[in-house]
Amino acid sequence: MNTHLRRAAVTVAAVSMAAGLAACGSAKESGKGSGEKKDKTGPLTIGLLLPENQTARYERFDHPLIEKKIKELAGPDTKVLYENAKQDASVQQQQVDTMITKKVDALIVDAVDAKSIAVSVKKANDKGIPVVAYDRLAEGPIKAYTSVDNERVGKIQGESLLKELGDDAGKGEIVMMNGSVTDPNAKMYKDGAHSVLDGKVKVGKEYDTKEWKPENANENMKGAISSLGKDKIVGVYSANDGMAGGIITALKSAGFDKLPPVTGQDAELSAIQRILADEQFMSVYKPYKPEADAAAEMAVALAQGKKLDSIAKSTVDSGTEKKIPSIIVTPFALTKGDIGKYVGKEGFFNLDEICTAKYKAQCDKAGLK
Repeated sequence: MNTHLRRAAVTVAAVSMAAGLAACGSAKESGKGSGEKKDKTGPLTIGLLLPENQTARYERFDHPLIEKKIKELAGPDTKVLYENAKQDASVQQQQVDTMITKKVDALIVDAVDAKSIAVSVKKANDKGIPVVAYDRLAEGPIKAYTSVDNERVGKIQGESLLKELGDDAGKGEIVMMNGSVTDPNAKMYKDGAHSVLDGKVKVGKEYDTKEWKPENANENMKGAISSLGKDKIVGVYSANDGMAGGIITALKSAGFDKLPPVTGQDAELSAIQRILADEQFMSVYKPYKPEADAAAEMAVALAQGKKLDSIAKSTVDSGTEKKIPSIIVTPFALTKGDIGKYVGKEGFFNLDEICTAKYKAQCDKAGLK
């Protein structure tokens, strides 16, 4: 699925509209599928559906940050009903049905499968429940969307890999480990990376990794090593940190004298520690707080029957909808020298979590004290 951003990515500052929304009352008018309006009195109930728990970000950052912001905006009596689909699209569809039965006032969904969720999104919309697509652009009658600049993520990964390879880019081949075909973001990461890498380095093997699972990336990497030969592999494009972990395990098992540079995404704790240990070259830090704040602000506004004109300054097209109000957050490269800039900030890990006894020497060397 191709997604076209209509305007430039919005910076982090554009996300913060909390003051205006916090002043909003509890009355709500929500359009049903038939165009009928209804009044909402009393505290809001907002549903939150996240896709999986293998990537640490969802439980550690996204869920608590979104819930905190919703309650800041709509009051402490607001209910946030949370479920995680654990990478099962059918389970997530059932979770949407449950949220409809519980008559939530708005629903935030990070889709496991962006296409198959469309039927569930329509069900919610027909019941007057506006749906905000979070992080992944789901299909169906979505009312708002927030994510990072996903094509930019792939470009950052590709640019970082080329810079690290230097002259070695012409001395061998790279392996590309893309994400799941059910995730529209994966295609944008891949497109962004190819726009940088094509013509600059030879891609020896390329995979779309089922369900983003590290074990699947590990098996793919073993196959690539067997097919290409370890002496030919000069670098690995990994679309995220979880897969990078599986890839690095395969590289170590193959007996590489020196690990080739491996990219990643999500700035997971294990990835940060691998970067400090010179096992993973880089990750991409996506500021979770502005993305979470944007989802909360749009969900609360929609639940209260308000327009998004003052919140969302850009639009995107999905496979089924046009001009969806959107907020797009800018991502950043994360190499060893960047870690210190983010330590302790909201949406990132603190020093004690990163610099455990196992990594104390690496932290000291990197100036993290």
